[in-house]
Amino acid sequence: MIDFEAARRKMVENQIRTRDVTAHSVLQAFLTVPREYFVPEKTKTLAYVDADIQIAVGRYLMDASTLAKLLQLAAISKSDTVLEVGAGSGYVAALLANLAGSVVSVESDEALAAQATDKLATLGYANVSVIKGDMEAGFAQRSPYNVIFFNGSVEQVPAALVDQLNDGGRLIAVIGYGNAAQATLMVREQGLVSQSAHFNASVKPLPGFRHAKEFVF
Repeated sequence: MIDFEAARRKMVENQIRTRDVTAHSVLQAFLTVPREYFVPEKTKTLAYVDADIQIAVGRYLMDASTLAKLLQLAAISKSDTVLEVGAGSGYVAALLANLAGSVVSVESDEALAAQATDKLATLGYANVSVIKGDMEAGFAQRSPYNVIFFNGSVEQVPAALVDQLNDGGRLIAVIGYGNAAQATLMVREQGLVSQSAHFNASVKPLPGFRHAKEFVF
């Protein structure tokens, strides 16, 4: 039988710390949240392998080392309100709940939204709300947010989501697909939004979020 607690410690020491993740709050979140609880029963033995794990058709739990680097880039504190785009099975929302004051997680897949809600409630995360809705629209009713975090790669970040950032707010997304995709930080300051790329990250895509096709004459 696998000692999941020991596997969790090894994940932090061997996968996350070795990728220059030094933020104590991020490391502690990964030590706290049981990753095995958020993957399908048949793949629990693979929960702590440093790889993407399929949780539904076309949806994946991001590998821990890349996820940790993205969370460190977000620089989340307990005073922050966070919007997660793509709840999946709820794992990232649980990590965010350990880092932030409150979390709203929007998910378009009804089954995943229900699964995430149940799992987060079972673990006692009272500061997370999972919303069944259009991920590309975010959740303006609870905006503005200090942080918007994309749980998957996208081709573009919709303006509707950028508009939900508070002044001084940060948006973290992996933009592009495959090995050329880049972990990107957007910051809103005095109404203007700056964008900077920080590292390459191969992350499974979220459904949607594609550039509109243009007619060529």
